Amino acid sequence: MKIAIERRPQDSSLMKYLSPVLAVLLTLMAGSVIFALQGQNPWTGLYTFFILPISDSYGLSELGVKAAPILLCAMGLAVCFRANIWNIGAEGQLLMGALMGSWAALSWMDSEGFWVLPAVLITGAVAGLLWALIPAVLRNHFNTNEILTTIMLNYIALNLLLYAVHGPLKDPHGFNFPESALFTDAVTLPLLLEGTRLHIGLAFGLLAGVCIWVLMTRTFLGFQLKVIGLDASAGHFAGFRERRLVYFSLLLCGALAGLAGISEVSGPIGQLVPSVSPSYGYAAIIVAFLGRLHPIGILLASLLMALVYMGGEMGQIDLGLPLAMGSLFQGMLLFFLLACDFLISYRLKISAHQPPAQGHHVGVNG
Repeated sequence: MKIAIERRPQDSSLMKYLSPVLAVLLTLMAGSVIFALQGQNPWTGLYTFFILPISDSYGLSELGVKAAPILLCAMGLAVCFRANIWNIGAEGQLLMGALMGSWAALSWMDSEGFWVLPAVLITGAVAGLLWALIPAVLRNHFNTNEILTTIMLNYIALNLLLYAVHGPLKDPHGFNFPESALFTDAVTLPLLLEGTRLHIGLAFGLLAGVCIWVLMTRTFLGFQLKVIGLDASAGHFAGFRERRLVYFSLLLCGALAGLAGISEVSGPIGQLVPSVSPSYGYAAIIVAFLGRLHPIGILLASLLMALVYMGGEMGQIDLGLPLAMGSLFQGMLLFFLLACDFLISYRLKISAHQPPAQGHHVGVNG
């Protein structure tokens, strides 16, 4: 038997949108098996992960809190991926936004006025933008692979943040814990719903989605990004300047990720801590592709990913499962999504192995 991978004559446009749904269903099925192997009732496990966290109004508000940073990061990544720019550094850009935004917040804690909070938010966004400028320069002028540079910058950003909370930004009255002082009301994001932690960071994400949709569907710049992403040589022939598009995509993504970072520390956390992000930037990569790089799809995928984070915490509390179960569900979701996407364009062809024909000896009478 011979197994070969064969290109399909034409990709199915219907399966392009059904693929994420199928990936979610396969993830739930695989999750049921894992719950059973852990000695848990599969139905109880799935209920605890995906229903119990949002079974009341407070849980729904927490879903918005978790989704806000993922949504902002994923919107920026969608622009990069459309242009075939593989930015894996949203996590580092988020951390730098949180770090420098916190520095600004702590510097202006005694200040009053309407300008303080916007200045803190702008500082965080600019920090993320400048962090994304590094791989943009390296790609444009040194032909460096942005996948490698953005991944490495993630670890540099994390260590800079750890240095800050153990050093210059550490609260002198914090009993030696690695955290900054609590932010004052002047540099704290206002809440959308009283009695919850839901803040206007979610509104930032929704506004970013609208702006990204207009950019990609109603502007010539968005058209250039799509063309460069589909066929760079065609874009060069049309006179599109790829370097400018690389700068624009990476800097926009960095700014949105930085805004997500400062929104986290000035919103639900209220101070700079080492665990600013439970890998929101990496989760946003999955979300961008699960949402098919479309703002509406990304919004729905962000809510699903936020629910996975909440489910992991709830599974640890109610079922005694490892917190890493949430990461396991994220990994399975990505695996099944890639598998389904692969089968949209390719198929496995199985054929019986044919032994080589035996030669026939023909006698000649002489």
